[in-house]
Amino acid sequence: MPTSPVLVLGARGKTGRRVAARLDQLGHPFRGASRSGGTRFDFADRDTWKPALSGAGAVYLVPMTESVPAAAVEEFLAVAAGSGVRRVVLLSARPAADAGGAADRHQEPVELAVRATELDWTILRPSWFAQNFSEFMFLEPLLAGELALPTGEGREAFVDADDIADVAVAALTGDGHAGEVYELSGPEALSFRTAVGMIAEAAGRRIRYTPLEPAEFTAGLTAQGMPLKVPTW
Repeated sequence: MPTSPVLVLGARGKTGRRVAARLDQLGHPFRGASRSGGTRFDFADRDTWKPALSGAGAVYLVPMTESVPAAAVEEFLAVAAGSGVRRVVLLSARPAADAGGAADRHQEPVELAVRATELDWTILRPSWFAQNFSEFMFLEPLLAGELALPTGEGREAFVDADDIADVAVAALTGDGHAGEVYELSGPEALSFRTAVGMIAEAAGRRIRYTPLEPAEFTAGLTAQGMPLKVPTW
């Protein structure tokens, strides 16, 4: 495809910034977009859509929150097609239960919206990010010496966000990926207990894994001020 810019949504996130870095390394033009910094983009502010899409030929789409309804994604894709975009790569999620026991049901209507578009689409369904241990939700508990989750002894093939970015860039810039759904995972399914043990050994520190019941885990989050339901707009 012509080397028109790729619009990278969530360009400051775990996968978005890696996608932007790889496009930069390849010399492929891109436009990093987020709610702050660089090109401003916000699903809740439709006035930011067209300026961000101007001249773009492909979009890395990251609506990874329940606060972004599928209807907004569908509307955005229509605007993208009208702006000359020809290709979209969606970062979705597996339709399995997450570590809290709740299924990622909000991803299904988003995927349907992408499938319904006339754009060449590719859907990525990664397993849990390995970087959750080092860059996000698990880092602070690990540094404190205990990771407590309602995951029991279940196993997860944690995937490296760098590998996700490699697949995304291939789909954004190369041919042969239209209409494909890629399930992405790491090389080995590990229990959280095993993963924490490996991290503790590598760090030379004592870190324990504590399995919780879902109700106990939820109560702990709400006690920290987290809402039971994500607000929508």
